[in-house]
Amino acid sequence: MVASAQLPDGPDGVPMPRRLGAILAVAFGVGLSVLDSAIANVALPTISRELGISSADSIWIVNAYQLATVVALLPLSALGDSLGYRRIYAAGLALFTLASALCAAAGSFPVLVAGRILQGFGAAAVTSVNTTLIRIIYPRARLGRGMGLNATVVAVSSVAGPTVAGALLAVGDWPWLFAVNLPIGLVACLLARRFLPDNPVLVGGRTFRWRDAALNALTFGCMMLSVEGLSHGVDGRAVAAGLALALLFGWRFVRSQLRVARPLLPFDLLRIPIFSLSILTSVCSYFAQMLAMVALPFYLQHDCGYDAVRTGLLLTAWPAVIVFAAPVAGALVGRIHPGVLGGAGLALMALGLLLLGLLPADPTPEALVVLLAVCGLGFAMFQSPNNSLLIASAPRERSGSASGMLATARLVGQTAGAGAMALIFHLVPGDSTRAALLSAAACAAAASLTGFSRLKLPLPEALRRRG
Repeated sequence: MVASAQLPDGPDGVPMPRRLGAILAVAFGVGLSVLDSAIANVALPTISRELGISSADSIWIVNAYQLATVVALLPLSALGDSLGYRRIYAAGLALFTLASALCAAAGSFPVLVAGRILQGFGAAAVTSVNTTLIRIIYPRARLGRGMGLNATVVAVSSVAGPTVAGALLAVGDWPWLFAVNLPIGLVACLLARRFLPDNPVLVGGRTFRWRDAALNALTFGCMMLSVEGLSHGVDGRAVAAGLALALLFGWRFVRSQLRVARPLLPFDLLRIPIFSLSILTSVCSYFAQMLAMVALPFYLQHDCGYDAVRTGLLLTAWPAVIVFAAPVAGALVGRIHPGVLGGAGLALMALGLLLLGLLPADPTPEALVVLLAVCGLGFAMFQSPNNSLLIASAPRERSGSASGMLATARLVGQTAGAGAMALIFHLVPGDSTRAALLSAAACAAAASLTGFSRLKLPLPEALRRRG
């Protein structure tokens, strides 16, 4: 019976020194996927000029990657439960590397977009199971440290994206933005092949349902396209039609998922109170983060008068703090309840956003850096503990689905945050950036309350053992 499917018990983590190779394999793959989600942004004007396309069309170089990632996350995480997480991760790395070669060799806009779509599918495979692999690689007593390291890799890659892009464009043409992935991707593939633990696969696992995967893709695809259309000024009727289709496909998708024992959209996991609260906290926190990160460049350049270079340097304060704070927050998971860490972190982030929104018309750079660092510190205190709690609350045989939901929550929150910024531009044209920062503060405060509400729930067994 499908309902009896389970993972065979395995060892508690990967022994040293093999663990180091496995960590590097995951870090390289995750770093590449995050880096490539932002590295092309800086080069869009150059690419549009050299390929002879409009600035509006060039946005699809970014959107194609993001859309492919979102629609493939849940199906690939489900395949990880059935086929093995190592297999999905290694296949995603290989596809990402090959697609990078296609992007580097692309001589036309359609070929480049096709390569970015394939890159997005590869990135979805990597991110859909990477936190599950961390759960397998690290002993239970060190799960928080593993999540902290993962958050650090994401933060470093986010910080490095614009810098790497600028450096490469200074010495070469835009195809080098994608060619640089090839040696790193090959090394990551070799490390994954040699060091990642064997596939823990389901005994009596489910049959993959392609109809469900198609409904998932249509639901999230229509939703993403509608939000992107709203962000880029597409006719309101087209946006409304896209949202209507998303609701229609979503209704069919949810109905089909409620009738199966192991759904693609993991309603079985969402019935676990601490899991569902952690997902809700993730969506709200990433919504607040993206709303702020889209608003801040406009605030710094239009309201404060900084140029693009100085704006980039100032904004680095947020992710740079995460690099140092996330491992510490992960290490504290065994000593302090993750709900306390996450709730307090989001409260600190809300305070930083509130103070940014209330700054005078001509703030000093020092004040901006301090408040951005406060936001980064608060987000770091939330991210690693929340991810540890979410992954540990799922049964081992559902780790892939839990990892996929974590990545989906991040992307849904970020996409909704970007769409909300576009809406605020239309609703509050005179003071949109301050309105966005105050809205982000309110959302982070709500997420903080949600995070604290988990204190009344029992900790997952994997974290209780660490006491």
